[in-house]
Amino acid sequence: MLTEGIKYAGSKLKILPYIFQIISEIEGIDKVLDGFSGSTRVSQAFAQSGYSVTSNDISAWSEVLATCYLLPSQPDNYFQEIINYLNNLPGYDGWFTEHYGGNQSETKKPFQIKNTRKLDAVRDEIERLNLPWNEKCVLLTSLILALDKVDNTLGHYVAYLSKWSKRSYNDLYLTLPKRFPLMRENYVLSGDVFDAVKGRAFDLAYFDPPYGSNNDKMPPSRVRYASYYHFWTTVIRNDQPELFGKANRREDTRDDVSASVFEDYKKTESGRFFALEALRQLIKETNTHYLLLSYSSGGRATKEQLTDVISEFGRLKEIKKIDYRKNVMSSMRSTNKWTCEDDSHCEYLFLMEK
Repeated sequence: MLTEGIKYAGSKLKILPYIFQIISEIEGIDKVLDGFSGSTRVSQAFAQSGYSVTSNDISAWSEVLATCYLLPSQPDNYFQEIINYLNNLPGYDGWFTEHYGGNQSETKKPFQIKNTRKLDAVRDEIERLNLPWNEKCVLLTSLILALDKVDNTLGHYVAYLSKWSKRSYNDLYLTLPKRFPLMRENYVLSGDVFDAVKGRAFDLAYFDPPYGSNNDKMPPSRVRYASYYHFWTTVIRNDQPELFGKANRREDTRDDVSASVFEDYKKTESGRFFALEALRQLIKETNTHYLLLSYSSGGRATKEQLTDVISEFGRLKEIKKIDYRKNVMSSMRSTNKWTCEDDSHCEYLFLMEK
């Protein structure tokens, strides 16, 4: 399966084979929910595998990516003609250049001016074309993918590299997104995951909530995706928002504005994290036969807490551990430890039957 996406802290690209391995032995899966779709790689993979996929995420850019890949639109030659036209537009100084473009003598900017000037021209022209939403999403996806290849970041927009990255010297150039034939009818939602599960039934629900970092010294903004990827939100909305801070974040991504219950780093009076309580409620409200959870070793919850929540509403069928250092997968039923050997980063998959 060939999926496409941006550099993304929560990307599940590396664990896609393990996701499909762990669900390969269960039958009767037809309707699948990807509740926190992010860069949509999991949604893309499910759709390519013939499932009817409902992709949901609260972020504007995730909705655009999902619409591009999961919903029907015009053929490739239609978009290629428009992309050729956009690539030939002369750049100019606009809002993006003013706030996110830097000269080669400057640092701490996400893009070089030559590329923000092209961004200003292309983004304004996409708006002027006044295309239907599905078509607009294909072009916006092309633009996001192109920007991701010339950025001066580590993959997020909370801070920028002090020296220009090698790729930042390349020219912004749009290419056709690698869409694939759609075998089933898919659905794209953009909102709170509790709204996504309300009144809907699935055979399999896949949840990859943020859970929050277990680093108590980390500022809240460092674990909130609205903060990490504020720039993509602005590219999609093209709304020229009020900005703040050295990274020119959107005002609506401040810590006291953009908080998500799944990113809450605080505990309830009973000593449990709010994020874990939210997950418990989500599992309870989701009408699905099977539920698959991803978990990173850097999160706040413990294995015991997660298994307790799962056992409250169903039967835990399997737990798998993916050790990124060794690139191997093994069972973790025999250990209570979250961390892998040598403190390497691990990913865990919990499969439950409700």
